[in-house]
Amino acid sequence: MIELFAKAQLPTRYGLFEIFTFKGDGNDDNAVLVRGDEKELSGAENVPTRIHSECLTGDVFTSKRCDCRQQLEQSMEYLGKQEIGILIYLRQEGRGIGLLNKIKAYSLQEQGYDTVEANVKLGLPIDNRDYDFAKDVITFFGIKSIALMSNNPSKFKYLEEHGIKIQSRIPIVVEATPFDRVYLDTKREKLGHQI
Repeated sequence: MIELFAKAQLPTRYGLFEIFTFKGDGNDDNAVLVRGDEKELSGAENVPTRIHSECLTGDVFTSKRCDCRQQLEQSMEYLGKQEIGILIYLRQEGRGIGLLNKIKAYSLQEQGYDTVEANVKLGLPIDNRDYDFAKDVITFFGIKSIALMSNNPSKFKYLEEHGIKIQSRIPIVVEATPFDRVYLDTKREKLGHQI
């Protein structure tokens, strides 16, 4: 169960959002951006929703090893053009394995392992994320159904299994580069991402 802690206006290059923070269940560092009037979310259907897991190397340092920053920017740009929408930013680095292990996995990728093989080699889960906080946020705002901005089928499955109605999907299309082509191919071929 989460409880609103603080909120404030957040002007961005993609438009004006409101940023929310919540307390509860150890999720104090997650952030939620809301586009439009938060009151309009209550009872709303097909709300454009992006659930984005933190990627320090991509989101902040603009790494080209992954498509995370492009997905985040594309989502914010899309949401900035909507009357209402929501972006839930989850602090679960490296598909939930943490920054230290993510950099170890990077090192193995430089030796020829793909992103899945590197996690397995380290004895780590391939994807250790959960979306309980996202479910709680959607419930908190009283959203009836969402249009999920994602290519990840396990995210859809998790949310639907936990009572979130997904009315539609908004694909995120990012063009591969020489640096992230193997990463994107692995996400598609081994993790079932719709890219």
